[in-house]
Amino acid sequence: MNERRHFKLSLTIEFRLNLRQLFRYISLFFLVTGPLVSGEILSKDLRIATFNLDNYLVMDRYVEGVWRPNYPKPEKEKAALRDVVLDVRPDILFMQEMGQRPFLEELRADLSLLGLDYPYLIHMAGPDQVRHLSVLSMLPPGNVVKHRNLDFKYFDQREMVKRGMLEVTFELPDGQSLKTFGLHLKSRYTGNKEDPHSQLRRTKEAEACRDRVIEQVSKENTDNYLILGDFNDYSGGATLRRFYKRGDLEIGIHLPIADSRGQVWTYFYKKQSTYSQVDGFVVSPRLLTKVRGEEGIIDDRLGGTDHRLVYFDLTDGKLVAER
Repeated sequence: MNERRHFKLSLTIEFRLNLRQLFRYISLFFLVTGPLVSGEILSKDLRIATFNLDNYLVMDRYVEGVWRPNYPKPEKEKAALRDVVLDVRPDILFMQEMGQRPFLEELRADLSLLGLDYPYLIHMAGPDQVRHLSVLSMLPPGNVVKHRNLDFKYFDQREMVKRGMLEVTFELPDGQSLKTFGLHLKSRYTGNKEDPHSQLRRTKEAEACRDRVIEQVSKENTDNYLILGDFNDYSGGATLRRFYKRGDLEIGIHLPIADSRGQVWTYFYKKQSTYSQVDGFVVSPRLLTKVRGEEGIIDDRLGGTDHRLVYFDLTDGKLVAER
């Protein structure tokens, strides 16, 4: 039964993608031939965002109080998170908890039909074969490195960083490069009584990622970089502190973030009715000087996912794009 269900789902996704692609080509035809395209170029700050999509994939789940085995993310939730992305309109969007690549293609196609086109996408499957890292971008990615081989000692054995780390370098219009490291560290769920809330494992994951970041930026002699995603820990916690310094080496600075009301939470844990800040950015000291207001913004809404989208604007990273 499961094999037939997955086969039917694959056919459904493929049909939807082909249909969306057809509408996209029709829309692009009228856009290119319409009066809006007269060589008009709009310039604006470069907006970078991170967004945990809360299982944009097939899994066993409750939907409106009914248990649904092997069920995709409900359309109502997809529409709600699309609304957030459409309003914020990030130029580069890093995402966590994406499913297989067809789901990323689906999201891109849906956004395109609604007027937000992302020409470039990146999908990364790490050791975790269920939840993946992904990127949608208006800016062409340069070098892409999928770090799947990050390991660390955990008690008496070695483990892998569960979702790996996605490194993407973008060439900015001013000729400088921006190196980005997207990640999604271990959640607080655990069956190991020796490691409550997976604090030790998550910290070890952070150390493995941090050491690779240092290695990569040193190799390319760049000080224009950021680390972003779902850290599953608060800004002063042991996990995030690993990205601030190693010994005397200053690595990055946690970017302050808040919504329009001054609230700083990014994640709502419904089971315990708790709010916490687990998503965000660690920026290099040099990059911080380019961040508008030297702070990021949390979108006010919580729709379609248990996380809120977080973003910031680069004032010197002018993106020139046809709209």
